[in-house]
Amino acid sequence: MNNPKHRREFLRQMALYTMGAGLLPSVLSACNTGSSTKESKDSTSTGQTPAASGAKELFFKISLAEWSFHQALFSGKLNHLDFPVKAKTDFGIEAVEYVNQFFKDKAKDKAYLADLKKRCSDNGVRSVLIMCDGEGEMGDQDAKKRLQAVENHYKWVEAAEFLGCHAIRVNAAGEGKPEDVAKAVEESLAKLSDFASTHNINVIVENHGGSSSNGKWLAAVMKNVNKPNCGTLPDFGNFCLNRTKPEANTPEAWAKTKCLEEYDRYQGVTELMPYAKGVSAKTHDFDANGNCVETDYARILKIVKDANYTGHIGIEYEGSKLSEEEGIRKTLELLKRVGAELS
Repeated sequence: MNNPKHRREFLRQMALYTMGAGLLPSVLSACNTGSSTKESKDSTSTGQTPAASGAKELFFKISLAEWSFHQALFSGKLNHLDFPVKAKTDFGIEAVEYVNQFFKDKAKDKAYLADLKKRCSDNGVRSVLIMCDGEGEMGDQDAKKRLQAVENHYKWVEAAEFLGCHAIRVNAAGEGKPEDVAKAVEESLAKLSDFASTHNINVIVENHGGSSSNGKWLAAVMKNVNKPNCGTLPDFGNFCLNRTKPEANTPEAWAKTKCLEEYDRYQGVTELMPYAKGVSAKTHDFDANGNCVETDYARILKIVKDANYTGHIGIEYEGSKLSEEEGIRKTLELLKRVGAELS
């Protein structure tokens, strides 16, 4: 996740440090894997990726998270509308995961969304989900602010439905004691999930800093919410519970921070997989054999498989030693190689 996400932190308040913020601070028995109608549709969609020509298909499908191109997008070298086609033509990936930051003012712009949808349709690309940040804290202790945060996500639920996604990803952030934040998050998720159910959309929560990077905490939240369209998005890397404070609220400054306390990623993924409706394959660095330095992919993908997960695993490269394109390719090759060994 530690390699938490810059996108969330430089949009949200620094106060999460009081609960032990991760790089991108920002919840678990009825939320079964792929239990909703939309998720079932997602599991049977196109995009199943063979390990190699003529080889059997992987047990999961591969998607590309837009955050992998955050540098290119923030710099203007890549336009959000061009992302799906780039995923298909440059990497052969037929499913994409959007980040709302890159079309922040377009959630209700039907002409813009229709253009995006047509580009996907024309190129055989599936829109999987929208990662939502900067819309307020679901665990805010102020009831009015908490309700506003929930309602701020409604437009993204509607946009996700229009684009053909199966889910929106939200954050379980809030200030205060973990138990108080959990109670507030559970209330928010229940309300948002009820709204999303009328649009056939799942609400999924990522381990994304602070208490949400504690697998046991987030799994308990999911269990208490107890909604069939509410689940998790386990990220292989976002398990930092406490991080040094950045000198500035910029991606570069966050990249220089260090994790002071980290939750065991293998334990965390194991705890979150029973509720998973998506999985994020985080990578930063690779060794000479193409293996991820920070995460044992053979071990962590086995955890995913043992949970009987067959949905999309989204590539999310966040490293700095390789270019974004090279990092994406390395992650894709790693997923295919290890996935083939387990399939």
